[in-house]
Amino acid sequence: MSGKEVRRLDRVIIRFAGDSGDGMQLTGDRFTSETASFGNDLSTLPNFPAEIRAPAGTLPGVSSFQLHFADHDILTPGDAPNVLVAMNPAALKANIADVPRGAEIIVNTDEFTKRAMAKVGYETSPLDDGSLDNYRVHRVPLTTLTIEALKDFDVGRKDAGRSKNMFALGLLSWMYHRPTDQTEHFLRTKFAKKPQVAQANIAAFRAGWNFGETTEDFAVSYEVAPARKAFPPGTYRNISGNLALSYGLIAASRQADLPLFLGSYPITPASDVLHELSRHKNFGVRTFQAEDEIAGIGAALGAAFGGALGVTTTSGPGVALKSETIGLAVSLELPLLVVDIQRGGPSTGLPTKTEQADLLQAMYGRNGEAPVPIVAPATPADCFTAALEAARIALTYRTPVFLLSDGYLANGSEPWRIPEVDDLPDLRVHFAKEPNHRLEDGTEVFWPYKRDPQTLARPWAVPGTPGLEHRVGGIEKQDGTGNISYDPANHDLMVRTRQAKIDGIDVPDIEADDPDGAANVLVLGWGSTYGPITAAVRRLRRNGQHIAQAHLRHLNPLPGNLGALLRNYEKVVVPEMNLGQLATLVRAKYLVDAHSYTQVNGMPFKAEQLATALKEATND
Repeated sequence: MSGKEVRRLDRVIIRFAGDSGDGMQLTGDRFTSETASFGNDLSTLPNFPAEIRAPAGTLPGVSSFQLHFADHDILTPGDAPNVLVAMNPAALKANIADVPRGAEIIVNTDEFTKRAMAKVGYETSPLDDGSLDNYRVHRVPLTTLTIEALKDFDVGRKDAGRSKNMFALGLLSWMYHRPTDQTEHFLRTKFAKKPQVAQANIAAFRAGWNFGETTEDFAVSYEVAPARKAFPPGTYRNISGNLALSYGLIAASRQADLPLFLGSYPITPASDVLHELSRHKNFGVRTFQAEDEIAGIGAALGAAFGGALGVTTTSGPGVALKSETIGLAVSLELPLLVVDIQRGGPSTGLPTKTEQADLLQAMYGRNGEAPVPIVAPATPADCFTAALEAARIALTYRTPVFLLSDGYLANGSEPWRIPEVDDLPDLRVHFAKEPNHRLEDGTEVFWPYKRDPQTLARPWAVPGTPGLEHRVGGIEKQDGTGNISYDPANHDLMVRTRQAKIDGIDVPDIEADDPDGAANVLVLGWGSTYGPITAAVRRLRRNGQHIAQAHLRHLNPLPGNLGALLRNYEKVVVPEMNLGQLATLVRAKYLVDAHSYTQVNGMPFKAEQLATALKEATND
C-alpha cells in the first residue's frame, strides 16, 4: 500500500449520496457485492426519490445508498455514516445532519458551483465557510479526474463525466480493501454490447483506486475482517428482500409440485417481484402483468381455481383495490398468496419510503367476516422463509394468506445462507380425484365444502375432473354441497366455520429472548422492526439493563401462548412504523397494557433512538 497506514476496524457505515442521475444505487450495489464476496456481514438501506426524475441538483432529487458492514453479526444499516460521499451540494445538505462529528466526508468539488449551491440554499460555500470544520473533509474533483482518466477513450466529455460514480467506487474500494474483480466483470457483462462504454467505466473505476493509492489526501486505508464467526458453515450470497421473496415463491411452487402463477400490476416497491419471476419460466412460472390491480388478483384467483399456486403482489393502495376479490377468495376457500410490500400512505403516499401501516387493513379490510392469515418476514433474507410459510398455510388450509413485507425489507439486503433443497418443507397437495359423499339413495357425489376434520380445509378439485363438477361464486354457499344458500342458520354456520379454520391454523409458540429471566420489560415487535429492536436490546444489555424481546412472524392467528407470555412482564413495549396497530390488537385481545413506540417518517427505526426509548421504559 505504498507505505500508507492501514487501520483495522470492526465495522464501517458508508453512505453514497448524489443526484438521482448520478448512479448512487448502482454504486452502492457494487460496493455491497464486493463486501459480500469478501465475507463481511452487511445490511443496506437504499433511499431514493419517488419522482421518476426530480430536477437535477435539488433536494427532492437526492438519492442515497447506505451500507453497514462488519467483522461480526450486525442487524441494521447503521444509525449514522462514518463516511459520506457527496456528489453535489444537494447531497451534502440533505445528509449532513446524519453525519457525526469526526466522520469523513468526500465531496465532488466540481459540482460546488455558485448556481448549484444557490439551488439548495447555500449562500456561501460549505467547503470554505467553516461549517465543516468538525469533519474530515476530502475535496476531490471527481468529474475532472474522471474526464482526465478517459481522455484516450472515444467518449464525449459529458458521457465521460457520467462515469464519476465508478471513480468514486474505485476510491472507496481502495480505502476499504474491497475486491475489484467482480465489479470489472459486472461492467463487462452489463455493457457487453457496448465494449467501449465497458472499458471506459472500468478505466474510471481503476483510476479511482489508483487515486487513493497515490494521493496524499488519503493517508490511511482501512481493513474490516470477514465475519467468519457470524455465519454458520454454508454457501452464502447477498440478497435483497424482494429477490428472496421471489425465490421463496418459486421454491414453494416446486415443493408443492404446482405451477406458479403471478397476476400483478406494477407498483412501487413490489414491482421487482414481478420483474424477477418473469425471468423464471423454466421453473413453470407464469407472470401476467395485468391492466390494473383488480384484474391482477382476479387472474391469480382464477389460476388458484385451476389448480395453480396463485400469487398477487402489490403495495397498500393496491390492497385496497383487491379487497373484494380477497373476500371472494375467503368465500371460495381457495389458496391464494397476497403479497403486500408496504409503503407510506394513505392513498399514493410515499411510494419509495417504508412503513408498517397496512396491518389493520390486512386484518379487517374486507366487507363481512372475512378472516385471512397474516405472515410477516423479519429481515430481507427471511422473506424467503416467510414465502414458504405463507404457501404452507394457504395450501394446507385452503385460504388466501397475506404476506406483509415492506419497502425497507424489499430494497435492503443482507447475506443469505442458501438452503439445501432437502431441508425445504414438503408442500405437496392432494387434489380431489373422486366423489367424497354418499347420498341417502346410495348415489356418490362430490361435495366441494366437505371438510377435513383436522384443518377444516375443503377439497381442491381441478376443473375438468370427471364427476367433480361443482359451483363457485360470491354468494353464500350451502355447507357441504356448495349450492347457493340464503338460509340464515347456514350463513351463521359458514361464517363461524371459516373463522374457526383460521383460528385453528398450526403456528408455533412464540419464545421470549430473556437470557437471565430477570427482565420486567418485554419488547414485542413484528416485521422489519426486528433488526433495530434487536440492536437496541443488545446495546441495553451491554450496559447492564435487563430487557426481554419477542418477535412475531404470525399475526393472524397469533401464537397460542402469546397472552400468557405477555402477562409474565410488568410492561410490554411495541415499537412499530405506524401509529400503534399491533399494540391496538394486543390490548384488545389480551387486555394487556401494551405501550406503543411509533414512527411514521418513511424511514426505519435507528437503534440508538430505540435504545434510548427502551431504557426510559425499563427505568419507569
